[in-house]
Amino acid sequence: MSQLRLNPLTGRWVTVALERAARPFELATQRMPVEVGLDEPCPFCPGNEEAMPPALETYGPGGRWLVRVVPNRYPAFAGDGPFKPERIGLVHTQAAAVGIHEVLVTTPDHHASWADLGDRQTGLVMAAIRDRMEEHASMASVRYTQAIVNHGREAGASREHPHGQLLGIPFVPGELAEELAGFERFDGDCVLCTTIEEECAARLRIVVETERCVLICPFWSGSPYEMLLIPRKHVAHLVDCSPRDLVTCGHVLRDGLRALRSAVGDVAYNLVFHTAPHGERVLYHWHAHVIPRLTSIAGFEQGTGVMINIVSPERSSARLRQALETKP
Repeated sequence: MSQLRLNPLTGRWVTVALERAARPFELATQRMPVEVGLDEPCPFCPGNEEAMPPALETYGPGGRWLVRVVPNRYPAFAGDGPFKPERIGLVHTQAAAVGIHEVLVTTPDHHASWADLGDRQTGLVMAAIRDRMEEHASMASVRYTQAIVNHGREAGASREHPHGQLLGIPFVPGELAEELAGFERFDGDCVLCTTIEEECAARLRIVVETERCVLICPFWSGSPYEMLLIPRKHVAHLVDCSPRDLVTCGHVLRDGLRALRSAVGDVAYNLVFHTAPHGERVLYHWHAHVIPRLTSIAGFEQGTGVMINIVSPERSSARLRQALETKP
């Protein structure tokens, strides 16, 4: 029988419908190639640095970069002017898309994903995310920074070379506004601190557990093998996370993505970091979502916002744990 589960962060309902997994071709276990038909050299590979604007940050020894942050050549947000919504007539409102849009090149290796990063490399990537968020916070035109990694064409990647994006935007986006409201609605101190306590006690949906963070398939998962990383220390802003906690979070995400690849194949996914809006003292707990692109979003999901999950988080976490235990 299908089951409804409530996501306490957003207030949205999710449908867990295991019977639908019996339908043919429900899980897309191989991602589609990204760079079909592209003839130009990869602008993110070493030796091709001139193909991109000058780097904003580089990380690595002796002038040899291991991680780079460069301006996006096709920015969705650009400019440092004020955010000024303007009414047009009685219905329409518009504003200039001021802000900043950057590319985070996570490794010089064209064929390595986050799942392939070593401990040091992962630490550098997490440091770059923190540093750029800190820089964005100093910009008057940026109110919130969204850090993302899109792996695979189905997840929105336009380049095969592993990279992420950092978008500094002049408003608090709807997803964050809903999560902020979820923290306020919760009848307790913090919904994610309480989630850690209950998940560690139940031991039904944990993928990785350390003294600094936990990775779970959340009870309210809207898609198969969805994962949620929660630092144990209650910190609203990612930039305020201690270096050791931040590095451990990166390692745990890496291990979870390795388990995902081992369990179901090299699938497309989105890795999304959520942090409190810049400069705001709010009830929040920064975290990260891993959303594999194993199923398509059809008309019902588009029309209602209600996701249908055909693999329960309990089953997903068990398979991911098994994959970690049997890794070579």
